[in-house]
Amino acid sequence: MSADAKDQERAESRAEHLLPEEVAAGSDDPQAQADAILADSDLREADQNAAPDTVLERRTSEEAAAPIEPPD
Repeated sequence: MSADAKDQERAESRAEHLLPEEVAAGSDDPQAQADAILADSDLREADQNAAPDTVLERRTSEEAAAPIEPPD
């Protein structure tokens, strides 16, 4: 399957499975909406700094959680 066919299949599947909030917002063209959502997703995946107002932190669970202190 070619890359274009895979992209088309991916967009069609996304258009058929819009999230509840996307359905609630409504769309005259679910296919165009899916294309835009996937294009944005691809951009964010390629450049993790592309998402506005988001910061991706890469930490281990040990770095993210405060150590548990034993009771006195």
